Amino acid sequence: MAKTLTHKWTFTSRFRRQAFGWRGSGTAVQRVKEAVTEIKAAARKDSLLGAEGAVLFFEKVSPALEQIDSSSGAIGTAVNNAVDALAPLIAEAPADVDLRRKWLERLWKAIEEDDIPYIERLPYHWGSLCQLPDLASHWADDLMTPVRITWSEERRASGGYYKGTSACFSALLAAGRYKEILELLSLAPYKFWYDRLWGMKALMAMGKKAEALRYAEDSRGLNEPDYCISEACEEILLTSGMVEEAYAKYAIEANQKTTYLATFRAIVKKYPNKDSGDILADLVASSPGNEGKWFAAAKSAGLLREAVNLANRSPCDPKTLTRASREMKDKDPYFALEAGIAALRWLIAGYGYDITGQDVLDPYRFALEAAINIGCLQDTQDRIREMVSADKSNDQFASKIIHSELDRLT
Repeated sequence: MAKTLTHKWTFTSRFRRQAFGWRGSGTAVQRVKEAVTEIKAAARKDSLLGAEGAVLFFEKVSPALEQIDSSSGAIGTAVNNAVDALAPLIAEAPADVDLRRKWLERLWKAIEEDDIPYIERLPYHWGSLCQLPDLASHWADDLMTPVRITWSEERRASGGYYKGTSACFSALLAAGRYKEILELLSLAPYKFWYDRLWGMKALMAMGKKAEALRYAEDSRGLNEPDYCISEACEEILLTSGMVEEAYAKYAIEANQKTTYLATFRAIVKKYPNKDSGDILADLVASSPGNEGKWFAAAKSAGLLREAVNLANRSPCDPKTLTRASREMKDKDPYFALEAGIAALRWLIAGYGYDITGQDVLDPYRFALEAAINIGCLQDTQDRIREMVSADKSNDQFASKIIHSELDRLT
């Protein structure tokens, strides 16, 4: 361990207490990512060294960030991602029992002093951090009493919170003490998914998948994360071989991502035997009024006719349509033409964000290039003139630009 203890880490000097000011979120996010990269690189050469670096990072990160305005959520997300990336390095490191005990003691102290909190996700990994069932059981014994006290009749009215609740359940699970998880959860003053998920995991570990599914479903309620519960239920059914039921009941809600395209791709990846066209149709049906937002998903699946249809049914980002027109004007000019025309239609209608004159000229030009490729230039110009003449908006920003271009052709 001499090499580990004397290693000079770059990130430590950047994570001094209160190292980042109120407006330092952007810099802090970058520094967190750099620290993770440095630690993972070290772990590839020496797993004990990487684990030591991860422990040190968790000790330093919260004090360094405590002055930051975290309201945007960016720094919280970055630290959560760091926890998920670095906790396995500690869990998998070939440390002896004494060293692992010391790591756990240091990590627990960091959790107790995490007032913002930033590393509140770390306790969820506690069972894997213990690695050894006996060590996990020891921690479970220490943590159970505070959980019981927090959930006791005397404390229920005050709505007490204990930082070690998730760590306790994680340790109990790692120790194989499944019945005790369910017994402890029976004392909870209210249903809270992030506690009850351990009950679901315990039932799964006991081979009681049907009960686990019912337990998860029974966790739904006001302010509970339905998408997380659906994701857990979906996984239960998938691991049980009940693919069709998993898809029908949970696929759409369980796989919501930050974009429509990402949602589509997530479901396609999870259900490879399901026709992508059917998946798209189900997604479109699940979000009436937002058909146009599935344009990119349809295009990525090669469903070009359906993509055009969707782009014309409800507003679609003109820039997305323009990119599609540019990419396909030589490969599939029919599709490129309709995508360009749709982009102009929504621009004329006032849709789009931070639209410039070039954003109007581009789809116009790509549509005409596609029209030339398929020999329908005059018809296309007439269609565009008709759209422009029908524009009754006040500023007519896009129409004026297009009208000017059309005039040059006469």
